Amino acid sequence: MTDTIAPAPAGRLTAGQGAAMYVGAVLGTGVIALPALAAEVAGPASLLAWVALVVLSVPLAGVFAALGARYPDAGGVSTYARLAFGPRAAAVVGWCFYFLVPAGAPAAALFGGAYVSAALGGGTTTTLVTAAGLIVAVTAANAAGMRVTGRLQLALAGLLVALLLVAVALSLPHARAANLHPFAPHGWGAVGPAAALLVWSFAGWEAITHLAAEFRRPARDLPRATAVAVVVVGVLYLAVAFAVVAVLGPGAAGTPAPLGELMARGLGGNARLLAAGAALLLTFGTMNAYFAGAAKLGAALGRDGALPAWLTRGSVAGEVPRRSLSVVCGLSLLSLLAAAATGTGPRPLVLLTTGSFVAIYAIGVAAAVRLLPRGSAARLAALASLAAVVLLLVMSGPYLLWPVLLAGAALLYLRLNRAGTAR
Repeated sequence: MTDTIAPAPAGRLTAGQGAAMYVGAVLGTGVIALPALAAEVAGPASLLAWVALVVLSVPLAGVFAALGARYPDAGGVSTYARLAFGPRAAAVVGWCFYFLVPAGAPAAALFGGAYVSAALGGGTTTTLVTAAGLIVAVTAANAAGMRVTGRLQLALAGLLVALLLVAVALSLPHARAANLHPFAPHGWGAVGPAAALLVWSFAGWEAITHLAAEFRRPARDLPRATAVAVVVVGVLYLAVAFAVVAVLGPGAAGTPAPLGELMARGLGGNARLLAAGAALLLTFGTMNAYFAGAAKLGAALGRDGALPAWLTRGSVAGEVPRRSLSVVCGLSLLSLLAAAATGTGPRPLVLLTTGSFVAIYAIGVAAAVRLLPRGSAARLAALASLAAVVLLLVMSGPYLLWPVLLAGAALLYLRLNRAGTAR
């Protein structure tokens, strides 16, 4: 391989801020609704699905941390694909990630908005206004620069972790062993579909690779940030999922606001306002991390010729990619408007996002197998992750259509761009 990554100027993110970005990217909106949805599919046995995905996260997060530390670049997984498989693969990965954010961000914003409407009333109007406000607020935070974004994310992650721990701790005295029986009311085969549903909750380990060059010392700080985030995310997900099943019992299935129900059990009275605040923190943290990563990626793709060169400004560490950020914001608002106009809600957006994530993981892990040193622990983790990701590809089925369409569009753009340059 002849491609290399040029040394980048020292960034500003610390290991603590990076861990907070990771927690925001991965923990995100999954903890708002998915524990109840998974319980609806598999009952208490859904806890096995949570455990399986936490275990899968360890090698997967380690692989992307190793790649980010070895090749710190704003292109993230797109850069790894270029080094391993060439510019066409890089463009495909870049397009899949860049254009999944405008689909996933509105879905996350709608989840948060639903909690606000449950607390304040106003129905769909409140939900949509809150969702639009979240998109604009996250864009403004990122436009202020990485120093503000990193510090803000660190504060949000700290508040979020404390709030979730308090909610779980106060509700656990109401847990009942009887709520764990029958453990698999829909059969053991239901654990698989529950795990497929929970993929949304664990997407995000690749997102911070786009910010690897923003760390002060990527080779040291990125692995540390990853290790902290894996532990924090794993503990919180398992704690909340167990509390939802053991405290709420059969009533957990399909509960639209399980976190609010836990808080109500622990605090008494109407805890919807507190739950809404938690939902907004979760949603803002997730969107903040993804907007930051996508904006940097768009600038890197513009630099590499996979998107218009107009987006290039901001691809260097320390620069703010405001042009790319404005595109992500505009497309996110358009997606939100489309969801509102059609009345479909967030579900189609979630499915489109999930398909793209699985495709990105597949290419990223395959690149890791090729790039990481033979015999290293990171490469062994990549081989283990590759087997798991292949299973996720099979489970994704028709939802892979969106990344396939994006791949075709990326290759067509490259061909037309080269033809235009030749003329």
